[in-house]
Amino acid sequence: MTTVTGVGSTPLSGVGTVRWYRPDEALDLPDRPDPEAVDPERERDRFESARDSVREDIRRARDRAAERVGDEEAAVFEAHEQFLDDPQLVDGIEATIDDGVTAEHAVDDVFGEFVAQFEGMEGRMAERADDLRDVRDRLLRELLDVDAVDLSALPDGTVLLAERLTPSDTAGLDPDAVAGIATVTGGRTSHAAIIARSLAIPAVVGVGEALEEIPDGATVLVDGEAGEVVLDPSEGRRAAVSELDAPVVDDHVATADGREIEVAANVGRPAELDPAVARGADGIGLFRTEFLFLDRDAPPDEDEQFDAITAALDAFPTDRVVVRTLDVGGDKQVPYLDLPEEPNPFLGQRGVRLSLGDHADLFETQLRALLRAAATEHGADLAVMVPMVARVEEVDAVREQVESVAAALESEGVEYAMPELGAMVETPAASFVADALAERLDFLSIGTNDLTQYVMAADRENDGVADLHDPLHPAVLRAIDRTVDAAHEGGAWVGMCGEMAGDPDLTELLVGLGLDELSMSAVTVPAVKQRVRDTDTDAAEALASEVLACETRAEVGEALGL
Repeated sequence: MTTVTGVGSTPLSGVGTVRWYRPDEALDLPDRPDPEAVDPERERDRFESARDSVREDIRRARDRAAERVGDEEAAVFEAHEQFLDDPQLVDGIEATIDDGVTAEHAVDDVFGEFVAQFEGMEGRMAERADDLRDVRDRLLRELLDVDAVDLSALPDGTVLLAERLTPSDTAGLDPDAVAGIATVTGGRTSHAAIIARSLAIPAVVGVGEALEEIPDGATVLVDGEAGEVVLDPSEGRRAAVSELDAPVVDDHVATADGREIEVAANVGRPAELDPAVARGADGIGLFRTEFLFLDRDAPPDEDEQFDAITAALDAFPTDRVVVRTLDVGGDKQVPYLDLPEEPNPFLGQRGVRLSLGDHADLFETQLRALLRAAATEHGADLAVMVPMVARVEEVDAVREQVESVAAALESEGVEYAMPELGAMVETPAASFVADALAERLDFLSIGTNDLTQYVMAADRENDGVADLHDPLHPAVLRAIDRTVDAAHEGGAWVGMCGEMAGDPDLTELLVGLGLDELSMSAVTVPAVKQRVRDTDTDAAEALASEVLACETRAEVGEALGL
């Protein structure tokens, strides 16, 4: 029994038969012709034709991924499409063609330079090299007329090994057939790893060259919790790992000393409802309504939104469902809404700012659907939260709008009910006025992805500042602590729906900080529930106090044993 180690990406394990995936073997380029024999105009036309075809392929891949894993995870394909228009890449390829190089060699040369640059960096910047490879390989396949390997048709029980997997590769996998994946390169925050987690596929990345020693056809165990790949695992090792996989718990859970913590799921598409139920989620802590507005030419009407919300309520008839009102702007663009072009859209008109401004009509329609849904059979546990709150005045305006919609429904004789009302804490401003927000609302939900971005002044899509976008920085942790304390003093409960909530290694800390609810990708619900059960509140609070006293990120990591 041989064990090689890497970085665990998905906290699950699986056993199966190895199949190596080596896509580069199908992309062998022909010898370079003499530059004098190359027709630059023809090669430019070939390149443009390939770009057009790949653009359509990427858009189809984005739609498929959004349907399977959600819009946020699928957004990587929008970045891939942008590579096709990147002046440095396009101009470089065209200039290389003009020097007498064929289109396929020009694509390989120019993309190769940028891939090498990214690989020479650290962290997320290095992981973005795989995104460039994804686009490069699509272009090369088109230029060489080579079909992609169909990874969606792998036999049951396959453990897929590869030097690396691109986002396209991973999004095409069938989670019912693939028992696990492991790669030579890669990190936990790579887009491929994120998609693997969303698909609930056991994954270990960054194993190194030792993975190459495992042959096709071998039996291996992929332990995404321990970050291990085990060749020819013993029965004892198989049994031990199966015990590590947290069992699904349908009931709500409490800490070892009896403090109940709600462990809910983030849902971005109707297709994610059943998996959330199957993984034992205590309702929905973040129901993203953006999916209703995407991939269409006009906004959904009131009835369509009502049907989508009631479907979520019916999936969790005895649990709370928290619906976020339309959150567009920033990195979420909807063409038919004619959103403003802004020099810094993350600091511009997004979330509640649009709902109370240019798109007040859409907000009113959505509120009508929500209040009607609250009056349905399972609507008593409906909660509504507004995104991107920064001012108390915004909450007051939202409350007035809710009351206005309720009055209109009553005058029309339409049955309605008032749901819980809350706000997302994504801005430092919201954290600073959390006490005043809590006096006006039933709950606050901390969105750690954006809160980290704004506290650290670090664009979460900018790899150049990726090391700053860290929710474990002391400043972010203190903002979370301040929010929880202020909300509780104001009588509101507090949840968290950012990626931080779904990391089992942070569960004890979050319990110690006083969170009442944690919401995450459904795949991590069982593991987080298990960590909640294993946590003692007094010990968790002591850990939180120790962490909050830290002055640097390194000290936080040491305190948490990370």
